[in-house]
Amino acid sequence: YHVGSKDEKPGLTGFAHLFEHLMFQGSPSSPGEFFKVMEEVGADLNGTTSFDRTNYFETVPSQYLPLALFLESDRMGWLLQTLDQGKLDNQRDVVRNERRQRYENPPYGEASMTLYAATFPDGHPYHHMPIGTHTDLQNAKLETVTDFFKTWYSPDNASVVIAGDFDPAVAKKLVEQYFGPIPKGPERTRPPAPDATLAKSVEIRQYDDVPEQKVWLGYQSPAAFAKGDAELDLLSYALSDGKDSRLVYRLVKEKGIAKDVIARQGSLALGSAFVIQATAAKGHTTDEVVAAIDEVIAELLTSKPPTAEEIDAARASFEVGYFNELQTIASKGDMLNRYNMMVGDPGYLQKDLQRYHDADPADVLAVAKEVLSKNRVALYISPKADEPPPPAPEPVAAPADDGKKKKKKEKKAKTESAPGEVN
Repeated sequence: YHVGSKDEKPGLTGFAHLFEHLMFQGSPSSPGEFFKVMEEVGADLNGTTSFDRTNYFETVPSQYLPLALFLESDRMGWLLQTLDQGKLDNQRDVVRNERRQRYENPPYGEASMTLYAATFPDGHPYHHMPIGTHTDLQNAKLETVTDFFKTWYSPDNASVVIAGDFDPAVAKKLVEQYFGPIPKGPERTRPPAPDATLAKSVEIRQYDDVPEQKVWLGYQSPAAFAKGDAELDLLSYALSDGKDSRLVYRLVKEKGIAKDVIARQGSLALGSAFVIQATAAKGHTTDEVVAAIDEVIAELLTSKPPTAEEIDAARASFEVGYFNELQTIASKGDMLNRYNMMVGDPGYLQKDLQRYHDADPADVLAVAKEVLSKNRVALYISPKADEPPPPAPEPVAAPADDGKKKKKKEKKAKTESAPGEVN
């Protein structure tokens, strides 16, 4: 489905992911039995929710393709007939518990939330994560949830990929038979994303029950498939893929100040985030690590630009990883669906790979200068034991006695932090 957390209005965060769960709670022809029916025929099935889309997938023996298509159409067209308050309450609790297990309880679990909320300012569709907030999930009403489904879950806002052993003519008839009767949804408007430019760099320092110091540097970067997206993928490999990549060599091998360092381009439809993440080695700090990262970046942009050898190696590593991910029928199907949603062409593979072949060292350098010279978000998370003590209050000198009595002037206490101030 072409709906993700970016399509959620303020106060409705987490709805796309909530429906990922509700879609498995049964439909009129299979009430409460979706998993059971599919697993009985040997199916492997699940769903995922991201910023840009919601993905449902099943791998079934080929003779059960009609069953899989029927059940998918049944929940697309008629799920709301079986959705009630009890199911909503149950899955709301499941999702909130998932938030606790995946984000709130694990060490560093909320780092991605904090990083994206700071990288994409309030009002931007990527300011909140797909998991949603406890407040919005708790306040979700059945009527509001139903309206969200009616808006986004219909054939004209979905694409189905069938991959594997099947007769195309038969499959097409099945799709027409099962999905044809479902009416199209309402007219939808997706306003353009607001300007996300950071007015200044942001530094966030947190102290928590974590074992090591970690740091994340986030830079706003070009959207998925836009000019610069492929170049940043290649740059991420040149910076952190392998022991001789620039950041790994300098921070881990040469200086020994970091245990690990990873750079990545997190490609998204409305704008991306180029992130460098590192863990400080024992006896060293993330301040040292960031200083060394900045040294490497400064060299990259000036005296030591990317070389042809680096970009060739990065391209080769990218292609190996890319094709390794396409070893299964399911992954091939997912690729076709992603291409269809993002660029409107399920057969975009060759054009996609061409982006990486066309990028040369000069292109990578130009994009690196544009992105890595921007204001950025620096998120530091350290053990509580490393938290510095609060500054001691400044001593107040006694007023000089000039023999005259003066009326004391009361000073109003400051009770509010400056806007955006982070402790």
